[in-house]
Amino acid sequence: MRWALFIAAITLVGAGALLWLAHSPDLPLASESGTGAEVNLVLFSDQGQRLRASSVRKIVRTDADWRRQLTSEQFAVARAKSTEFPFHNLYWDQHAAGIYRCVCCGNAVFRSQEKFDSDTGWPSFWAPIEPENIAVAKDLSLGMERIEVLCRKCDAHLGHVFDDGPPPTGKRYCLNSAALRFIQSK
Repeated sequence: MRWALFIAAITLVGAGALLWLAHSPDLPLASESGTGAEVNLVLFSDQGQRLRASSVRKIVRTDADWRRQLTSEQFAVARAKSTEFPFHNLYWDQHAAGIYRCVCCGNAVFRSQEKFDSDTGWPSFWAPIEPENIAVAKDLSLGMERIEVLCRKCDAHLGHVFDDGPPPTGKRYCLNSAALRFIQSK
């Protein structure tokens, strides 16, 4: 009986260690739940296939934890709500097929099918991958009123949305590359 318990304990520890090793600390699993309020998201594979709707807990971390996970530019943009320079960012001129995930939590937020060239120097989209996967909030910074776009799962600042986009929505989700991680379709 003791051997069975010992073997079960070793198996559990080993499985936990394998899961920990397989999980990159730089990018949480898309299905990872946090300690915050529950939110409803739509989960997607890295190939852009809609998997299912899911209720998960928000990812809530301290600034110190986010700083350990993110580069200084990613932290400045996604957590401190900064804006990167136009035409000098990773995805403004990206034309490959794929999906864009939140750099902080891995939540699928946008995809290449809705991306368009806005001539602004930032990646722009006319719609999110799913409305449930983002949130919007009033932003009164810089002496003007704008609508901020946030990741619903971790509240990362992604960019802003404007009413000067193309059909069919007329929206321009103007995002920061530093808040995104692109996964190219295979």
